[in-house]
Amino acid sequence: MRELLAGVGLAAVVILLYYQSSLLPLLLLAAVFLLLFNPAGLKTMRIGAIGKRARGQSISFNQIGGQETAKKELLEALDFVMKPQEVKHMGIRPLKGVLLVGPPGTGKTLLAKAAASYTGSSFLSVAGSEFIEVYAGVGAQRVRQLFEQCRQKARREGRNSAILFIDEIDILGGQRGRHSSHLEYDQTLNQLLVEMDGLGSSGDLNILVIAATNRPEALDPALLRPGRFDRVVQVDLPDLEGRKQILELHLRNKPVEENISLEKIARETFGFSGAHLESLANESAILAMREGRRRIGEKHLLEAIDKVIMGEKLERKPEKEEMWRIAVHETGHALVSEALRPGSVSQVTITPRGKALGYVRHQPERDYYIYTAAQLEEQIAVLLGGTGSEKLVLGSRSTGSQSDFQQAVRLAKKIIAAGLSSLGVVSMEDLPAGLLHRTIQEIIAAQEQRVSELLAPQVELIKHIARIILEKEKISGEFLRRHLLSATGSAV
Repeated sequence: MRELLAGVGLAAVVILLYYQSSLLPLLLLAAVFLLLFNPAGLKTMRIGAIGKRARGQSISFNQIGGQETAKKELLEALDFVMKPQEVKHMGIRPLKGVLLVGPPGTGKTLLAKAAASYTGSSFLSVAGSEFIEVYAGVGAQRVRQLFEQCRQKARREGRNSAILFIDEIDILGGQRGRHSSHLEYDQTLNQLLVEMDGLGSSGDLNILVIAATNRPEALDPALLRPGRFDRVVQVDLPDLEGRKQILELHLRNKPVEENISLEKIARETFGFSGAHLESLANESAILAMREGRRRIGEKHLLEAIDKVIMGEKLERKPEKEEMWRIAVHETGHALVSEALRPGSVSQVTITPRGKALGYVRHQPERDYYIYTAAQLEEQIAVLLGGTGSEKLVLGSRSTGSQSDFQQAVRLAKKIIAAGLSSLGVVSMEDLPAGLLHRTIQEIIAAQEQRVSELLAPQVELIKHIARIILEKEKISGEFLRRHLLSATGSAV
């Protein structure tokens, strides 16, 4: 067919040149014909380029830290690809798909690349948004082309398996019926379901689909049934030991001082993803280079934590009166935290970063995954410590507590939703708005009273610590606790 079209086109060009006619109408007609004949041709080429780039970035499971459970579960699934004869002998149906579920930055894409390297399979990578177009039928055609491309690539490379990685699959595999304007989304998903069922394949090789999402609740149930995505692998935020492993990996190629305690850094980065920790290592190297140091020290890593969380330092500084209020505010947070959870404060600063004019960084004694009502109430009390301190020392509150109040309300809602409030077990959807508001007020008012009782006898201590913070701009938790002991003879 292509040879015939090429011959006809060449003959037409020769005839037009002989009779000295314009080539413009012919060229426009040819362009329209090509678009009608294959509207997704250009897109197909781009999908192929993505697959080649992904295959060139080789990575092994040993280069991924903090995800031991996810790696173990994924490796078990990959054994079905690597041992086809044993799988056939045992009568095991080959796995069709593995879904990686977890927050952004936890290493889902890295795990997919490591899977391709581990199995020696052909590897293609594409994002879910690549399939969605306004023109009906284009997305479904791209799904067919992508699976066919996987087969052709595997045959060219002499392999009997291929891995197709679809990032952000929630864009492609969202629940059907959500889009009333047209059925392009549904048609695209339907084609993916058909391909994963194997109805459009020749069956001479195995294609394993690995997909990633941070919104599993948005996926269509048909995708998650056995026979399509057979395994759902949770790729969660790393725990303390996992964060330490990730830091070791990212600092391995950087000059680091010998006396650094990575366990301390890992303890202070609760809630960080692998991407956050990579940024932390990179920022610490930048800070060391700015100072003209040849090695990264612990202080660079600690300051990099602040930068990753809050952003770069700001040049602007509030007036002296405002700085005093900020120092008093942050002192209140720190004193309440030390009173309720001794040793929890890592750092107090009034250095403006991002949108914050000052803040207290905490270091949990361990990673928590569930909370009691008492623990959540303590967190609310710490949030209210800033405004409580302002009211006691300065006689008034300020708008600087707005973010604290918003977080306190979210925690109060969590207490209610978990059935830990005076209302008992409730349905948040069916709870009257007025009753919800009154219960939130009751929870927060109780903690305001608690904070007032804690700080009322400590007004002079608040002023003393605030003056030190105003002078130094930043103090460590150890420095704070030493001064608390010397000022009171015991911890607060």
